[in-house]
Amino acid sequence: MKIFSRLMLSFAVAGIFGITATAQEVVVNNQADFDEFMDRSGNRYRTATGKPGPDYWQNEADYDIEASLNDQEHTITGKITLTYTNNSPEPLDFIWMHLEQNRFTEDSRGTLTTPIQGNRYNGDIDGGYTISNLEAKVRRSSSNKYLINDTRMQVFFDEPIPAKGGKATVSMNFKYKIPVEGMDRMGRLDVEDGTIYALAQWFPRAAVLDDVEGWNIEPYLGAGEFYLDYGDYDYKITAPASHIVVGSGTLQNPRQVLSKTVKERWDRAAKSDSTVYLIKPEEVNDMSLRAKQEGTLTWHYKIENARDVAFGSSKAFIWDAARINLPGGKKALAQSAYPKESDGEGAWSRSTEYSKASVEHYAEKWFNYPYGGAVNVAAHIGGMEYPGLNFCSWKSQGASLWGVTDHEFGHNWFPMIVGSNERRYAWMDEGFNTFINHYSTLEFNNGEYPSTLNQTRNMIGWFTSEQREGIDTYPDVTNLRNLAMTAYYKPAIGLLLMREYILGEKRFDNAFKSYIETWAYKHPQPGDFFNHMENVAGENLSWFFKGWFYGTGNIDIALTGVQEYQGNYVVSLANRGEIPMPVLMQITYEDGSSEEIKLPVEIWQRGDTWNYLHRTDKNVDSIELDPKKLLPDVNFSNDAWPQSIYGN
Repeated sequence: MKIFSRLMLSFAVAGIFGITATAQEVVVNNQADFDEFMDRSGNRYRTATGKPGPDYWQNEADYDIEASLNDQEHTITGKITLTYTNNSPEPLDFIWMHLEQNRFTEDSRGTLTTPIQGNRYNGDIDGGYTISNLEAKVRRSSSNKYLINDTRMQVFFDEPIPAKGGKATVSMNFKYKIPVEGMDRMGRLDVEDGTIYALAQWFPRAAVLDDVEGWNIEPYLGAGEFYLDYGDYDYKITAPASHIVVGSGTLQNPRQVLSKTVKERWDRAAKSDSTVYLIKPEEVNDMSLRAKQEGTLTWHYKIENARDVAFGSSKAFIWDAARINLPGGKKALAQSAYPKESDGEGAWSRSTEYSKASVEHYAEKWFNYPYGGAVNVAAHIGGMEYPGLNFCSWKSQGASLWGVTDHEFGHNWFPMIVGSNERRYAWMDEGFNTFINHYSTLEFNNGEYPSTLNQTRNMIGWFTSEQREGIDTYPDVTNLRNLAMTAYYKPAIGLLLMREYILGEKRFDNAFKSYIETWAYKHPQPGDFFNHMENVAGENLSWFFKGWFYGTGNIDIALTGVQEYQGNYVVSLANRGEIPMPVLMQITYEDGSSEEIKLPVEIWQRGDTWNYLHRTDKNVDSIELDPKKLLPDVNFSNDAWPQSIYGN
């Protein structure tokens, strides 16, 4: 009897809305929208549940580096010893290394692919590496054979590095001129009290060999960032005694490089939740606060299980610090180094406060912070991240300084902890980081600064632009006018929708935290993320991943009509966009009460229209789709009934 009643109801509704069928019609459904996309089947290296498989491997790169900064010639001279561990299942006759400083030559691929009018990734053209005394050793065999092509160097061994744990060492001397314009990632800035050196991509680094691509050897062009193996770094920077040198990791010799006064302040800062000056603004040129008044000092830093290191050096630094409190009782030291031009309560004097709050938030909410320091350096760089150290614009103030500081420290989770391939998949670090920045900003100082990520309809102009590109477009291919959306905002909005519209906070947070923990200090691919989120959240999300992350389609859910039927209401809906979505509607009654109804995404599996029977003994006054306006619905004029309740 119940089955018969439901059938009669469906026929009646079909009659109301003029739905007819004939025996000759072929039923067309939307199965293709819900099918699996890309090959995400599991193997011995990466499983279908989005976890590393039993034979997952990655190689290790440990570095010992000694370098000297010459502030007269603006050069770096150094020696690197790389200990390379081959955990792959095959012996290696050679390894590839990155020489990013070779980008700063007149005939580099990056220079030759930069438009005449320039762009954000401009770089000097009078630099480049000088490499000498290279020695590549496996056991007792030694080779000095190598080939350099643009920003890549192939180092050959006389004897292959054994598989599954074999080791090699590669040592060499290097030298180059530090560029002024370092593609908005490194370089130097002249201020009144001296030059600020922001040093990154400052030594030859091993490329990644993985189970997906083999050697990842894309040249360094501009927009594409970095993909690096993990290892331990022990590095020493010799600089003029007048300089303060701040770097990734933990300072190993504070008693040798800090004066007694500064060391006392350092110790006080390590116990203080408020900012403590190490070098005050009025003390920048007071050389009595240096450990030496002339000559040079060597600053010794270490960091473990990291994928890179960077440092800043200058005699112009104001320097301050405060304690970072981490889960489990662990502590770290937030530091800021900036010139007097950046000083001020509305500017960089709050940098350490921002740094501390940012790191503490992410450590508590997502995954604990692994490094001993978190350093923010003012430089002629819009914003760039390295393990435990940022370069942010020396001109940033207020909300801008909070935003860039928070964003760059957020990168310690993506990609410094979760080591994705930035050169190919910018969205896996920039997008994920932009997403977590949203919640950090909402929390900071009770919402002192706004976050607009959830105001997705402000971006409809881009979503409907004919020049838009997909998230999956490689950053070096992407039109730079689209990069902010394809790498940052669209993927971040995708996670926002998953958390607050599709899965809900609890299911999403459980899956996202699990993804971070599972792939910490490893190399996930896009498919690993998709698989892991689906399996932990318990939801097939192919319809969303395919439409949102691998396409340029849009969302357009329409409310096409409301009809009374036998004391209830039939709400007619249509999916007029390319991406299906669950339907969340708020129904308001004439008595002023309201309720929310959520229809699952599966209503769109069989077609692009759906009739929902809403049973109620109340009179419906209005219905609104997506009442919180989270969806970037490209035509929200059809999201309400009657349409007069919905403003433009």
